[in-house]
Amino acid sequence: MTPASSWDVHHLPTQIGRTFLVTGASSGIGYFVAEQLAATGAEVVLAARSRAKLDLAVQGIRSQLPDARLRTITMDLAHYASIEAAAETLSDSTVHGAVFNAGVLKQDKRSETVDGHELVVGTNHLGHFVLSAHLHRLLAPGARLVTMGSMAARSARLRLDDMESRHNRRYQGFEVYKMSKLAQTMFAFELDRRLRKVDSPIASLVAHPGGALDGLTPSRPPVHTRRTADLLKALPLSPLVQGKDSAAWPAVRALLDPTAEGGQLWGPSFARTKGRPVLEKPTPLMQDTAMAARLWAWTERSTGITWPTLSTRT
Repeated sequence: MTPASSWDVHHLPTQIGRTFLVTGASSGIGYFVAEQLAATGAEVVLAARSRAKLDLAVQGIRSQLPDARLRTITMDLAHYASIEAAAETLSDSTVHGAVFNAGVLKQDKRSETVDGHELVVGTNHLGHFVLSAHLHRLLAPGARLVTMGSMAARSARLRLDDMESRHNRRYQGFEVYKMSKLAQTMFAFELDRRLRKVDSPIASLVAHPGGALDGLTPSRPPVHTRRTADLLKALPLSPLVQGKDSAAWPAVRALLDPTAEGGQLWGPSFARTKGRPVLEKPTPLMQDTAMAARLWAWTERSTGITWPTLSTRT
């Protein structure tokens, strides 16, 4: 395994001729994942709900990398038809990797996706499950699917009898968010186990960003402009958290490091909150194979999507 000290986050391996997809790429950590991948010479497909925000993200990346090879697709992970249409726009492409970064954060009240699922679990977990199922036929041999997890998943529990909070009288937004991130993490590990069973050359990994604040994030107009007041407010927290540019590092390493392997979890080196990307040990629940199998079955029933026979394009 490549030690952390030998992986240079500022000098990434060249990826000319390869294509990567990043969901939620129009802002935040997803934007910086896309920018860092674009710096390698790869073609980067930025996916997000808003066409206007995608256009701003392209401007931001090209302000740093004028020759960046970029494509954009509008996609709403809370709407299966949108996901399918977005995947169809890539049908002429071979995809060498994807970062499943998009997500909905804590909600104060329960709401639903277009397809009638609780919004947070429906977007973060079910939406990415559907996307990965549609992407599988486009993946090149050796492609990696990197799911963006969260430290919050470490203290989460699955409620397989009520994943969508239909029976809870009191909607607990942060608990639902944590559960969605645990579901994503368990799905990613289970996907990798199933890929290994069929000797697939595709790998599935998990990364998490640690703690990230806008006030510690460098400006990327027109996407993000750091205000002095935000920087001053964030500075006292800087020993423990980082900017969103640094928070992108674990996902980028999981995607690009030639020594990374399927089934791994990558995160920041210092207290799991900031620093260079290193391997982490998942919690026992994250690797509970029996629970993951039940989650997989529930996910297929909920989405109506059964993973097709895993295959690769040549």
